[in-house]
Parts: sequence; C-alpha cells; structure tokens
Amino acid sequence: NIMAFTENMQTRSYVAGSDLSAKQFRFVSLAADGAVDATGAGDAAAGVLLNNPAAAGAAGVAYDGRVTVVCGGTVTRGGEVASDAAGEAVDATTGDAILGYALETGADGQVITIELARGNTLAL
Repeated sequence: NIMAFTENMQTRSYVAGSDLSAKQFRFVSLAADGAVDATGAGDAAAGVLLNNPAAAGAAGVAYDGRVTVVCGGTVTRGGEVASDAAGEAVDATTGDAILGYALETGADGQVITIELARGNTLAL
C-alpha cells in the first residue's frame, strides 16, 4: 500500500472567493474576479487547495506535481481523475475535465496522491 504524499509540488497564492475552510485538499477553480472557489462536477480546476481559508483569506493552491486530494467516491489507481460537485476526486467519465492521474486507489473520504494534470483535457 502507498501512503498519500506530496512531491515536486508547485504552488500559487490566490484569494478565497468564498468560505473554503472545509475544502482543504479539494479542487478549486479560478473565477472571473481572480479568486478561487470550489470546483464543480467535471469542471476544469486551477489546482488543489492546500490550506483552509475563510472567505477573502489567502488560498494556497498546488497547480503542478504530486499532491494529496480527498476522494468523493471510487478512484482507480492509474486512472484519470476529475472533480465531483464538492471538488473531491472521482474517476473521470466522458466529458469531464481530467485534473490528474491517480497514483493510488481510493474510496469516498480517503486522502490519496494524484499527479496533477495541467491541461484539463476532456475525458473521451
């Protein structure tokens, strides 16, 4: 078994566009106002939130590398990862933005490591 870890991670700071205090290790997306909010189901993401800021607080976001994420359902090792409606990692399905590739198998609520994908290409 692999334990969740981070490696070669690149980060940026943003402003939290809403209360993200319960969204650590979930996907966030860049809004038109330049702030980040929780990513919706199948949507593209700016990266993974590393801290837990309140609204207007500083949001640390990993945009590249191997990072830990919370699973919102089944995630298959080696498979393409997408966001669910809560910004949590799930197996990508047709039409989803691919946000990364799972380095471990995961279940709902489990923290696993993924390799972030910067292209946000769509699953076919």
